[in-house]
Amino acid sequence: MFKFQTLKVWEKSVEFANLMIDIADLVPRRYQYSFGEQLRRAGLSIPNNVAEATGRRIGNESKNFFNIAKGSVYECINILVILSKRNLIDWSKFDREKIYSLAEEICKMLSSLIK
Repeated sequence: MFKFQTLKVWEKSVEFANLMIDIADLVPRRYQYSFGEQLRRAGLSIPNNVAEATGRRIGNESKNFFNIAKGSVYECINILVILSKRNLIDWSKFDREKIYSLAEEICKMLSSLIK
């Protein structure tokens, strides 16, 4: 088992990334390249950067990857807001509160790791 696999933040990040992929898959075809792909990439960036951070030996280098992961959470939420304002998300298929709560929890965990 790799070190990152023992981190709760990584587990939650994988869960969040899967939710972002599920949402992106339902974005209308016309917006797949702009919104869909960006949401997938930002979502995947979170657990990827958490994993990469644990493979670094220097503390500041690890912090940088945790910061990138945190920024990707914000990017996902921003995309969700834009998709919502354009009525491109069918929220009846997703639990918005759970998604936002999970995003906040991941950010708090990442902030702790950064400190």
